[in-house]
Amino acid sequence: MLKIGSHVSFSDKGLLTATEEAVTYGSSTFMIYTGAPQNTRRKPIESLYIEEGKLAMDKAGIGEIVVHAPYIVNLGSYKDSTFDLAVQFLQEEIRRTDAIGVRNIVLHPGAYTDKDAEYGIARIAEGLNLVLEGTKETKVNIALETMAGKGTEIGRSFEELAQIIDKVGLNDRLTVCMDTCHMHDAGYDLIGDLDGTLEQFDRIVGLNRVAIVHVNDSKNPRGAGKDRHAPVGAGWLGYDAIRSIVHHDGLAGRPFILETPWIGKTDKTQRPMYEAEIALLRGDAAERFGESFFDHVERLHHFFGKQEVDHREFVLGTWDVLKNDAKAKKADPREPMERLYDLVAESDALPGDLSEEQINQRITAWFAGKQLLVNA
Repeated sequence: MLKIGSHVSFSDKGLLTATEEAVTYGSSTFMIYTGAPQNTRRKPIESLYIEEGKLAMDKAGIGEIVVHAPYIVNLGSYKDSTFDLAVQFLQEEIRRTDAIGVRNIVLHPGAYTDKDAEYGIARIAEGLNLVLEGTKETKVNIALETMAGKGTEIGRSFEELAQIIDKVGLNDRLTVCMDTCHMHDAGYDLIGDLDGTLEQFDRIVGLNRVAIVHVNDSKNPRGAGKDRHAPVGAGWLGYDAIRSIVHHDGLAGRPFILETPWIGKTDKTQRPMYEAEIALLRGDAAERFGESFFDHVERLHHFFGKQEVDHREFVLGTWDVLKNDAKAKKADPREPMERLYDLVAESDALPGDLSEEQINQRITAWFAGKQLLVNA
């Protein structure tokens, strides 16, 4: 069975809250931060509802899950205070991850700031050696995330990850988290040469090290180095490319985790598309949403077809305007999904009793193209 889920909240009742949210999306895995990703404040382990959460996971058929380390950890820093905090806090996070019963904690390798990439790679390896040596009592692996190349961050190339791994003594506890948006933004061709990209990774790092895949579309063209996530199908990668990644034999068995942005006209109506994205990628949308779901998607194809709106041309054309025409962006800053929602909401394309979230779920399915209707 495909392991697919999303980032979920770990607030309130910890693992129990996270599991209950994941169930609402139809998840078979999920990812958590053990506390706010922007700070070091953490609740005591005994207050995380671990046993209750595990019981709920068993009931829902959820097995392997993932922890993500906070953003404030920077093992690449030349500042001793920042570096020492990163080492100490990451060790604490690993112990918390172990207490929850999770095997992999995802880590952004770090940024070299005022130094250079060579320094950053060596510094990150130095930090990882300290962290792993200090957490030998645990069974937790550190999954180094592939990065987009924003600023001075390390991990933007397979070679950088390999250089870090080679400098770490206990590197049998180093795994990798592939991020589809980051790899695309770093310049890797996931659309036209997925097989070649994975073969390249296998040669340089080893596909056996891949433990997790973050599933995100991108708001930017390949090689932009920006790291801006988009909903599945609403970005430069597109539904077909992402589906090919999720179902690639070379990545089979890994947890696929969505970190796509929430969608809505206002803060109060913003909702994630996780439920639709999961069902579409897994192939059980009819079971999840009912037969009328695909009837509605077919109506969208008819509606947009009459207006000669192609899903890929519209998405890429909108992003191209927003990125390259400042005057047009100022006049209309709406992103692709919001523009499409407005077109549907202003027409009779779908039944009037559908909520904003339900309309956006159907637009998400429309991104998959007419082939989705054939296979439904």
